[in-house]
Parts: sequence; structure tokens; C-alpha cells
Amino acid sequence: MKTVGYAAHNAESDLVPYHFERRALRDNDVLIEILFSGICHSDLHTVKGDWGEQPYPLIPGHEIIGKVLEIGPKVKNYKVGDSVGVGCLVDSCQECDQCHNHEEQFCRNGLVPTYGGQDKITEEVTQGGYSKHIVVREEFVVKVSEKLDISKAAPILCAGITTYSPLRKWNVGKGTRVAVVGLGGLGHMGVKLAVAMGAEVTVISRHPGKEDYAKSLGAKALLVSTDEEAMEAAASSFDFILNTIPVKHNLNIYTPLLDVDGSLVLVGQIGEMEEPLTQPLIFGRRRIAGSLIGGLKETQEVLDFCAENGIHPECEIIKPEQINEAWEKLLKENPAHRYVIDMEGLSV
Repeated sequence: MKTVGYAAHNAESDLVPYHFERRALRDNDVLIEILFSGICHSDLHTVKGDWGEQPYPLIPGHEIIGKVLEIGPKVKNYKVGDSVGVGCLVDSCQECDQCHNHEEQFCRNGLVPTYGGQDKITEEVTQGGYSKHIVVREEFVVKVSEKLDISKAAPILCAGITTYSPLRKWNVGKGTRVAVVGLGGLGHMGVKLAVAMGAEVTVISRHPGKEDYAKSLGAKALLVSTDEEAMEAAASSFDFILNTIPVKHNLNIYTPLLDVDGSLVLVGQIGEMEEPLTQPLIFGRRRIAGSLIGGLKETQEVLDFCAENGIHPECEIIKPEQINEAWEKLLKENPAHRYVIDMEGLSV
């Protein structure tokens, strides 16, 4: 079908309206009218070529909320009119051990990202959520509860699952001492989710002025990372540290904050890091790990968890013509909210 989105035509260009064709429905496909699409910092990294050359023109966006317009004849779980979501993946082999374990993000034979990937059948480039419509196979569509405000739910499909998955994997729960490093689009969701799980949450930030905001999200305290005395006093204070910083930085100021057997998990920076010191790791059996989004089962789980606990990302709703302005702000700062595009004004 003919549709329209906002595409980049090279790594330096602004995003501009781009008319293109979505594929015809296959038997197990769902056609979705996109109502809201979140903006993720990884959209910028991808389109700007920070993670390698991209197939332009490219429409980013992997935080998608919409309604079902049409279904293929073999679709079982969705009907026309349903509120649904699409996250960072639109396909995987569905046959390997990781796919059978509901961890499609680690598919042995290669996942297909929502944009910038290659369709397994036609080999066409996948185009993302900064658009009016999307066609996705049923297995990669999730249900959106009526308890969620759909205008604010889109970032749960990336920021939500990216922070929820490691919290669940490392068994964060009542009484767990959690620190969240960074209070941007990922960090604020990490705080909300960890608090809802019963953890005692501290935010670690360079900016002392964020204390009131951190506490408004449910954190008990703010630890200022540039305050050497406070950082030394906080040694061995945390069971788990969620590190959401999206750029290269020094981990060595954070690892001593872990208690024995504590874990620091990276979900922000992808790429080079400062060389870690091994002493804090060896002399405390501490560990540094990474985590990549989550599978479809866990993505549905975080949506339902947010619905049951009244959790929504902090959002600023923008129009499609404001996308480039929002990107400029993301490049210059790390706002403590997510931008969400209201697609109502985008017409084919």
C-alpha cells in the first residue's frame, strides 16, 4: 500500500516526507495505522551512521503504537480496531534456541530490526515508525491495554523494555538496593520500574539539581557523581547498578559502589569504553554486563506491568514537522523525557 513517512536520505540530511510502498499483507501479517511513534536516541545513532553505514533513504522509529486496520487470513490474536504496539524487532528465524526461549533479540540466525534491516522474504529494507502505516508479522505485534494512555505508551516499546529486561534478569525486587546512572529517557524509566518492583532506588547524576525530579519519580536519594567524598562514602552500597549513559565514559567510578557479588549492567553506550580497572571486580566478585532490549514475551510483560502499575514515560508530544527540532535537542542534551510523534497530522 502507498504510505508516507519521514526519511533521512543520507547521514547528514534532515528527515523529510517520503512516499513509499508497504508490502502487501502475507497470511500472518497485521496492517497497523501508526498513531504515535517515540523518538529514541538510537534513531540518531543509526541514521547518522555511528553504528555503521545505513541503507538510505531510511525511516527510523521502533516505538510504535497504533490500531489494526487489516489482518492476514491466518492471524489468530488480533482483529481490526485493536490497539497494538511494535517495538525494535519485526522478524527472526523463529527456529533457534533463543527464539524458542522467547529471546528473539538474540536470534542465532539474525533478527530483523524494525528499520534498516532486510526483510527475510523480499530482502527489501525495513522502514520504521516515523510513518503512517506499518505491516508486521503477527508474532512481533504486542497488545496495548486500555489502562495505558496510548499517547504516552510508545517509549515503553524501547526505553521500557531496555530497562525492564535487566531488572528482571537480575531479580530486582523488594529491598534490592538499585542505583540508576543517568536520568534521561532510559534512566527515568529505569527508576519508575525499579521502584514499582519494590527496590530502594538511588539516582546517580552529575547534576545535583536533579534531586527533586529523581525523588518525584520514586527515588530515595540522588548521588552526585562529581562529589568524590560522597562517592567514596557510597562504596559497596548497591546490589545492582543500571547504567543508562549513552556515550563513552569512565566505569571505574561506579564499580566500587557495588556490594560483593553486585552487577553493573550497561544499556546505554554501544561501542568503546574507558579501560576498566580490575581491582574492584576481583576484590568484590563484582561484574560488568550488558543487556539488549528483550524478546516479545518480555515486551508484552513490561507493557502489562506498566498498565497494572500506572507507569507511563515522561513524554513531550510533537508534530511530525517538529522531528528535526527534537533531534537537535537530543544531540545537544539528554532530556529527562521522551519525544513522541503524534501521527495524526501526517497524511498520505
